[in-house]
Amino acid sequence: MKVYKLLNLKYVFLLLLCCSIPFKLFSQKKTQTNEFWENVRFSGGFGLSFGDGFFSGTLSPGAIYQFNEKLGIGLRVSGTYNSLKNAYNSTIFGASIISIFNPIDILQVSSEFEYASVNQNYDNPIFQDRNYWVPALYLGLGYRTNNIVFGIRYDALYDRDKSIYADPVSPFVTFFF
Repeated sequence: MKVYKLLNLKYVFLLLLCCSIPFKLFSQKKTQTNEFWENVRFSGGFGLSFGDGFFSGTLSPGAIYQFNEKLGIGLRVSGTYNSLKNAYNSTIFGASIISIFNPIDILQVSSEFEYASVNQNYDNPIFQDRNYWVPALYLGLGYRTNNIVFGIRYDALYDRDKSIYADPVSPFVTFFF
């Protein structure tokens, strides 16, 4: 009977030991993962415009990995819907890679390469619906205060017939959290 109890205790101990090793390994991986996520800053931008039958809404969430106080690189996705009553509507979906550099606390220099899918549908049959992809390379300069950046950017690949903005220069506001 004593040998049987001893064997049971041995198996229980062995089982507990085997179960605790993965938890110990998992807890170490979790610490490494937490260190990565501590350096990730989430960002977001939005736009809203409307008037006299026109509506435009944009949402662009993103994430930036902050290597140090000055340099960060990340990804952003964006979606825009435009509509002019009895004329057209369009949807734009894009993805981009962005880099930010803060030479001083209040100044942010950025570059962003975006590739977007544009879908334009016209109500008038004399205009042909269009579906195409368009690249953009935005070079930006912004004023940073707390977690908000106000700035202006220039599209170095601007194409008057395809670009999603009417002008190569556009203002931006980005929120980091």
